[in-house]
Amino acid sequence: MHLDARELDNNTLIEGDLCIVGAGAAGISMALDWNKSGKKVILLEGGGFEYDNEIQDLYSGKSTGQRYYPLRSCRLHLFGGTTGHWGGMCAPLDPIDFKIRSWVPDSGWPITLDDLVPFYTKAQDLFELDAYNYDLQYWQKKYPGLTPFPLDKNIIWSKMWQFSPPTRFGKTYKETIVKSANIHLYTYANLTNIVANNEVNGIKELIIKNHEGKTHKVRAKNFVLACGAIQNARMLLASRGVAKKGIGNDRDLVGRYFMEHLEIKSAQLWLKKPFSTELYTFDYGTRKPRAELTLTEGIQEENRILNGSASLTPLIIAKQQTPLIDVWSNEDPRKSFDNLVANFRKSREKNQAWKDDSGNRAFELFTRMEQAPNRNSRIMLSDEKDALGVPRPQLHWELTELDKYSIRKMYHILGEQMGKASVGRIKLEEFLWDENDNAMPDQLGGGWHHMGTTRMSEDRNKGVVDENCKVHGIDNLFIAGSGCFSTAGAPNPTLTLVALSLRLSDYLKAS
Repeated sequence: MHLDARELDNNTLIEGDLCIVGAGAAGISMALDWNKSGKKVILLEGGGFEYDNEIQDLYSGKSTGQRYYPLRSCRLHLFGGTTGHWGGMCAPLDPIDFKIRSWVPDSGWPITLDDLVPFYTKAQDLFELDAYNYDLQYWQKKYPGLTPFPLDKNIIWSKMWQFSPPTRFGKTYKETIVKSANIHLYTYANLTNIVANNEVNGIKELIIKNHEGKTHKVRAKNFVLACGAIQNARMLLASRGVAKKGIGNDRDLVGRYFMEHLEIKSAQLWLKKPFSTELYTFDYGTRKPRAELTLTEGIQEENRILNGSASLTPLIIAKQQTPLIDVWSNEDPRKSFDNLVANFRKSREKNQAWKDDSGNRAFELFTRMEQAPNRNSRIMLSDEKDALGVPRPQLHWELTELDKYSIRKMYHILGEQMGKASVGRIKLEEFLWDENDNAMPDQLGGGWHHMGTTRMSEDRNKGVVDENCKVHGIDNLFIAGSGCFSTAGAPNPTLTLVALSLRLSDYLKAS
């Protein structure tokens, strides 16, 4: 069922069993999991079914510290959320990502990879992916040409990725949501305040508004914030009616530990002789699985570095591509997305030689590295308010010495192993030459992957939510999405955040 909140009588009271705030990947996945459950599910979306520039402006904010993309264009504010322009890259986290690592401050999740596996399997279906199998041997049976470099498997392994079409949740699942008898989708219903009881151990109601001047209240047994890592933290911090520091922020942790993936051109690989790199290069035509080069858990521990991976792009293409941080610079997400597509297209159309895989001897190595958890990397509130009266977010993105050290060390190890195996040689990009230089260059980008800010921990002194994504100390408030990540891991977060949301959904059904 669909209702436009702009058309309701002012001060309408909306009531249900479960209220999910945000209709992106996390929110829609949870709502679908409750379809035909017999429970009344309220799904709130701040935008509509199409892009609205006025609605999009509610995501505007400022940033300091390490250079970052415009906050206004990092996320899409409409039904389906940012799945409207995501690339479809999917891979699960690794076992090491969940462990306490002595060399990684504040590492460790209160759950393990095994706890998420059943929900990864369910998430695969939502993203229209093949079987939940990320083993190289499995895919080699389907694609015999997927040959890995002859490297020491105890040091370097080939981590597999699958590619969603990519599934646009706003289009693929719109009909199911709208026609559902028990899911009540409200569009143009922007959350502006979370109202807690006097003891701040439960949520009484939510206040939602829109640009037409309508204000409504929402009451439910349980509430789930699924607005993304930045907006979830923003709303918790801004809701100070009873909790003067913000909801769930009595330990000053809401908004802290903002994480991104560190993405940057880092090195060049020059092969000694031609070698088929079908396994490591992305085929835009078939979108078949590919691998990225990753260091094993033991090597990460031995060298005290973060988890990261390196992907290959023919150098003839890479040299024509502008760094993503410079491409995605427009406040309008549609224009930034068009610039991104044009950036990739021009390099491939201009250099057709990349299609001859056997002739490629030189490749760019592109890094995707997890960011070390850092409490000073955070979301705060600015003095400026949006059109609905909510303080705008301010991002301070701050990195540490471990971040750059890990990138440099990963390529030192990779270069050494390429040489030992007589595969080729690696040339580092200039920003990695000086081992005493811990600063990141301006061309460093992120994956538009917002993680942390409401991190998971058993200890409320170290995290905002517990192992079931419940806000510590509040009986009926939960967080869905990558804001709950304790550490970032190397893969894109979308598959994992949906798996984590489906795990939360199971918990709520049993409660």
